[in-house]
Amino acid sequence: MLAQGVITMPKAAYFALAIVIALTVFITVYEAPGILRDWTISQNPINLVDGDIRDGKCSTRRGFFTTCEAHLKYAYNGQTFDKDVEIMFVDIHAGDYDTDLVISRDHPDLATLSLGLDMLWNRIITLAVFVALLGGACIAAIFQILRVWRARGQLRRPAQLEPVPVEITAFQRRGKRLMVAYADKIGGRKTGRAAHTNFGPGEEPLVVGAKGDKAVALAVWHGNTALPVLLDSRLERIDISADERAGILAPLTAELGAHPPELIVQGKRGPSVMARLARGFLVILLFIVGIFGYWVWYVTSAGSQFTSPAMDINNMMPAPLNRWGCDQLKKRFGDQRAPFGCTASDYTSWK
Repeated sequence: MLAQGVITMPKAAYFALAIVIALTVFITVYEAPGILRDWTISQNPINLVDGDIRDGKCSTRRGFFTTCEAHLKYAYNGQTFDKDVEIMFVDIHAGDYDTDLVISRDHPDLATLSLGLDMLWNRIITLAVFVALLGGACIAAIFQILRVWRARGQLRRPAQLEPVPVEITAFQRRGKRLMVAYADKIGGRKTGRAAHTNFGPGEEPLVVGAKGDKAVALAVWHGNTALPVLLDSRLERIDISADERAGILAPLTAELGAHPPELIVQGKRGPSVMARLARGFLVILLFIVGIFGYWVWYVTSAGSQFTSPAMDINNMMPAPLNRWGCDQLKKRFGDQRAPFGCTASDYTSWK
């Protein structure tokens, strides 16, 4: 038998899970209706030249998250409509946006900005990425919590113990308590599974060595429990007699010597400042090359002139490159509407 409560879950994990779930729901509820509205409008759109766009403004956060909002007022088939529109997309843009009022010919009560239609796939991809990342984080956190609960339930029954070295990945002292995070990265199974545990006053993990700049401590697999249990230096987490405990600790003490390894292990020296700058420059260079290659593919091979965010990248290109890109697009799509970045003053024909 092992002591109860030796595998814990940080309270912050539950708080973070609640925040991520709320954020996922908020983004979905905030963006999905507008995307569905604009998708419906895009099936049979009509530009209203005499429509009124009021209080239109766009703001950019973090350099590329752009949100635009406006109040639309228009008349169609003898009916007057007032609509508030908000859209969010990813764009690196300087200056103002030119946009028109667009409604659905089939559902004239649905109205949006032409900018929202131009950025429709951009918005869909942005929402999908957000939901995938946040939703994936939620699923991973829930799975980890359920695994901890299941492991704690399995510890209520006696089982065969199998010793295993584990890597101490993080630890923090709060008052007289010690919180430790560890992972099964060294032993025979090498599951990579991480767990947390708390030590009371005067308790320490049984450190048996080091791997690189990480301390290595002794843990045990408890039967088929999904997570290993980190042992304390006095083996008081195992329900055994004092003689049995002394018999187990004796060879360990002889092996480790009179001064066992400390929990704090000096880390290796990190890369130099020049090496870090070189890595950063390489990342930026690869990013620029990737963006440029994507732009070349768009203007020469894309299946649609409205591919987003490629048309936004084309719009940001220097005038000579933008002109060349628009010429390539016009060769293939000259009989259709011009995309954002290649439009003339009427925002429809090619420049």
